[in-house]
Amino acid sequence: MASFSLNLTTSLSPSILQRRRFSSSTHPPPPPHGSLLQNKKFGVFLLLGLRPFSFNWRMRRTIMSVANQDAREAVKETDETDSMIGVLTEVDSHQVHDKSNEAWSQFARRISGEWDGFGADFSNQGTVIELPESVVPEAYREWEVKVFDWQTQCPTLADTEDRVLQYRSIQLLPTVGCEADAATVYNSDERKVGGENSGVTAFAYQPSGSYVALWQKKDDLIELEYCLINPQDFESRVRIVQRIRVLNNTELKLQGIRVFREQWYGPFRNGDQLGGCAIRDSAFASTPPVTASDITGIWQGSKDVSTFGTANTAIFQELLDDKTQKTVRDGENYVLLPKQLWFSFEQNKDGETLSEVGWLLDHGQAITSSCLFSSTAKLKEISIALETRALEHAE
Repeated sequence: MASFSLNLTTSLSPSILQRRRFSSSTHPPPPPHGSLLQNKKFGVFLLLGLRPFSFNWRMRRTIMSVANQDAREAVKETDETDSMIGVLTEVDSHQVHDKSNEAWSQFARRISGEWDGFGADFSNQGTVIELPESVVPEAYREWEVKVFDWQTQCPTLADTEDRVLQYRSIQLLPTVGCEADAATVYNSDERKVGGENSGVTAFAYQPSGSYVALWQKKDDLIELEYCLINPQDFESRVRIVQRIRVLNNTELKLQGIRVFREQWYGPFRNGDQLGGCAIRDSAFASTPPVTASDITGIWQGSKDVSTFGTANTAIFQELLDDKTQKTVRDGENYVLLPKQLWFSFEQNKDGETLSEVGWLLDHGQAITSSCLFSSTAKLKEISIALETRALEHAE
């Protein structure tokens, strides 16, 4: 998405610049070089004790009058130019503000509602983690069926005026059959972005409904949450939450991840109604992961970026810039997940850490998101990109 800007370059005419130089002096211009005779005449008058004739005085008054008039015109013209710049700057500011409000309003419409689905935990190597035996129904244990997925809810509401986003990630106890309609809440994690008492340390969003949030959980533990909306189906999304340990404020270690696969079920009701058996998705944690050959190769597309890390940087930003990028994926450092998902988490030679997640879509497209951290474990950049796989013969 390209940001809107209006640049005005104003250059004053040479005559105005000349007038400014002329009027800045307290004296009129010196007489021309050919006035030696006139100076001699003045000398004769002075020797006779007479005042020189008044022609020079009138000339001086005329020249100073012209200089003052030109100075006033220059000031007037400069004031008009400054006024024009001020008006256009104010218009530009209002237009940028209106565009930002429109982007947030669109994001709020996309994100608000009841999102139901399934969630599962994975190790930092992509191994799915079984649910605790204490929460699994007796019937599953008797049938020796392993359970890896939580049924989940995520009631979400974004305020279009105050720019506040609130949502709850709810885990429901596993049930058998359509008893899901009467499921019991096992855990509820409520989060807030914007306003007072917000636990987020960085947040970047797109009008599409996608966002990235960085949460400070403990002194040495952070959570990096990616929420990606399917651009081909705005009622389908994934959330990938990376749990990261910060060591000595210099090193980041990935502890594990949690993946949510969710569908928009209806308008916001604060979680008072379950999707139950009407959910349009199914448990996914034990299904086959994405194929490595499907994500390797050359990918190119547009990328929206937000930068962080400076003293004046806001923690709440819209992803902008719409840059073009080309990425070559060799598949070596990528961890493959079910539902066409993958991620990577690695440190480069400069000590920076790059986290990336990706979701393979239909028709050779993918939506990816990444976060770059400095060698001192500080967030530097968030980006979201919509990519298309290039032809094999592309350079």
